[in-house]
Formats: sequence, structure tokens, C-alpha cells
Amino acid sequence: MAGKSVNKVILIGNLGKDPEVKFTPQGTPVAKFSLATNERFKDKDGNWQDRTEWHNITAWARTAEIVGEYLKKGSKVYIEGSLRTHSWDDKTSGQKKYMTEIHVNDLVLLGGRGEGTGSGEFSGSSRGAGASAGGGNNFDQRTPEPEHAGASAGPITDEDIPF
Repeated sequence: MAGKSVNKVILIGNLGKDPEVKFTPQGTPVAKFSLATNERFKDKDGNWQDRTEWHNITAWARTAEIVGEYLKKGSKVYIEGSLRTHSWDDKTSGQKKYMTEIHVNDLVLLGGRGEGTGSGEFSGSSRGAGASAGGGNNFDQRTPEPEHAGASAGPITDEDIPF
């Protein structure tokens, strides 16, 4: 498996503040927001402790538009993306600074309608892929359709097996 590598992040968390949507000089939407993930564990004394980790998230193109329209502070969301690290020289200290962020590839809104978000899936990438609601991965949250009336309701027999 020489030469193959993976850069994939999966997060489920809540927005720490409303997303900020801006546009590149070419007119491409870019949404930035922070996402909190929580972990609960017992310390050495047996007491429950909570730890919150904050993640910098960036979405592009149609996904950025969806983020701006449907997400707000507190929204629960599932995100798949990749890690990107940027560096720059601090103007005051001259030190090199680093920031790691997650570029969104897939986004699923997990909150109920009462929380200001619909429930749906949206896919996009930094290359401007369009967003789509529904299929795409195994996180389809729609109610399954009822079986057809003509389907047998009884137990499966040897005649039902196609091989």
C-alpha cells in the first residue's frame, strides 16, 4: 500500500457561534465557524469530568451557502472533512503561527426543526461540488418507505431465495 495516505476527519458537535459567510474575489462563498465536541470521562478519583475540544471549520461553495442559511449557534451537525494547516508570521512578534482547520466535504444537519435546522445531508468540496440532499453516504435520516402491498408478509421460504 505504498504511496497511499488518508486525511479524513469525522466530527459530531455543536456550533459555538453563528457561522460567518464571506466571498472570495471570484465570488465563491466561504463559511467559517467553530464546532465543539464533548468528551465525558472518569478521573483517577472516580469523578466524572467533561472536556470540550474546539475545531475550526471551513466550508466552500454551495456547502458554505447551506451553512449560512441553516446553521446557527448551538446547531448540532455531522461533518466529514480533511485537515488543513496554515502558517503565517505574526506581525508584532515575528514568530511563526499555525492554525489547523477542517475543510468540509460532507455535512449532515442533525438538529430538529425546533432548533432552527432542518434534517438533511449536504455534500460539497473546496472544488465547488454542488450540494445534494439525500443519499451519498449511510446517514440517510429520512423515514423508510412502507413495503409494497403485494409483498409477502409471511416467513421466507426456499422458493423466495433467488439462488
